[in-house]
Amino acid sequence: MKEIEVLVEVYDDILSIKNKFEKFDYKGLKNTIDEYYYDPKRDTLKPDKDNQLSHCLRVRSKNNEYSITYKDDVFDNGKWLYSNEYETKVESIAMIKEIFNKLGLVRFIEINNKKETYTYNNYEIVIEEVKDLGIFMEVEYCTNEDVDVKLIKKEIQNFIDSLELNVSEELNMGKPEMYMKKHNIHIN
Repeated sequence: MKEIEVLVEVYDDILSIKNKFEKFDYKGLKNTIDEYYYDPKRDTLKPDKDNQLSHCLRVRSKNNEYSITYKDDVFDNGKWLYSNEYETKVESIAMIKEIFNKLGLVRFIEINNKKETYTYNNYEIVIEEVKDLGIFMEVEYCTNEDVDVKLIKKEIQNFIDSLELNVSEELNMGKPEMYMKKHNIHIN
């Protein structure tokens, strides 16, 4: 599945954000813990010298459900465009962690967040309160179709602008990269 999204930091408080979302379809609240792993022996599965993750392996715990995800990011002139995501549910998070340990994979960050999800037209809108990082909004368009990614991203940005929230420019890095940068985490 092609996941086309725009991620921005939101500087307004949560109540102001929720007031703007009254017309959207509320899907619920989920607490999520994402653990990211790298392979010390493979350069492709660890942050590069600039702490950019082009490929990542994530274990997610969300409301007593667990999944493993491999993400392959696609860039255009160094700017993130979208991710190809390969995800499956897992029964035992403890067993996955043990398998990763046996494979020599190393956990390097954990991101805790509270996600409130909404839908509107073809978009999924997620407000995330990320522990030790801030408040973010991710507007996502998912498709299996061959679409003009730049056009879709422009449409998403126009939608974000229409909300009249105080937000950053599009963040061209994910929360793992932001977390590593803020907390000065480097992988050699």
